[in-house]
Amino acid sequence: MTETIGTEELGVSVADHVATVEIRRPPHNFFDYALIQQIADAFEALDRDAACRAIVLCADGKSFCAGANFGDGSAINADGDAPGAPNRSGANHLYMEAVRLFRTAKPIVGAIHGAAIGGGLGLAMVPDFRVTCPEARFSANFTRLGFHPGFGLTVTLPRVVGETKAALLFYTSRRVKGDEAFDMGLADVLVPQDQVRAAALELATEIAQSSPLGVTETRATLRRGLADRIKDATDHELEVQTRLRKTEDFKEGVKAMSERRLPDFVGH
Repeated sequence: MTETIGTEELGVSVADHVATVEIRRPPHNFFDYALIQQIADAFEALDRDAACRAIVLCADGKSFCAGANFGDGSAINADGDAPGAPNRSGANHLYMEAVRLFRTAKPIVGAIHGAAIGGGLGLAMVPDFRVTCPEARFSANFTRLGFHPGFGLTVTLPRVVGETKAALLFYTSRRVKGDEAFDMGLADVLVPQDQVRAAALELATEIAQSSPLGVTETRATLRRGLADRIKDATDHELEVQTRLRKTEDFKEGVKAMSERRLPDFVGH
């Protein structure tokens, strides 16, 4: 196994035509602009690496990715920003990096061994396939926070589970266990927790044994226009999120999440 690209927070290695991209922000692997940019850089580098034919996206720690870390909400300013948050209006916004993930060419298998929450669910939807376990949790918890789904989930989630089930997940913000996620098609392989990564590698290896040109061209056909749709969606998602982040309901939602209670929303 050869290390090809790596940072303290992202490990990348390639063996037997399969790359492993591991998020290293344990225990919960909260994301920010820098992490999504690093993953996009890694995927694009692997697109240029003929030794790589398939990618496994995985994470170290308890969660796969528990989304963005808002803390207890006390540090959020009047514009709804946490300290150190990137300028959401600029070309370098996190969602521009997220769209890069969907523009990469090689097939990706997600090893979802733990929680994939909010934007972390958005990241879990980047892979073509998801391998999970009963202990995993999937949640589009945006409305329970008082704002709007992001990370392209308004495109990717209905595409996988259908519009009605996606709406159910969006409107209720409920957490779905791994076995229920498998039953609804949100995950493709269900195994015991200690076998998630191995099963993801096995699936990626099976893909890598097919013609690399045939696979990438077939994938491009199946996903034709997807990245552009996600770009349009994230533009709209960002616009609404920016507005709703300034509301009292958003502050209450973040505070309630920190205090592990139901929020008391007032509608403004």
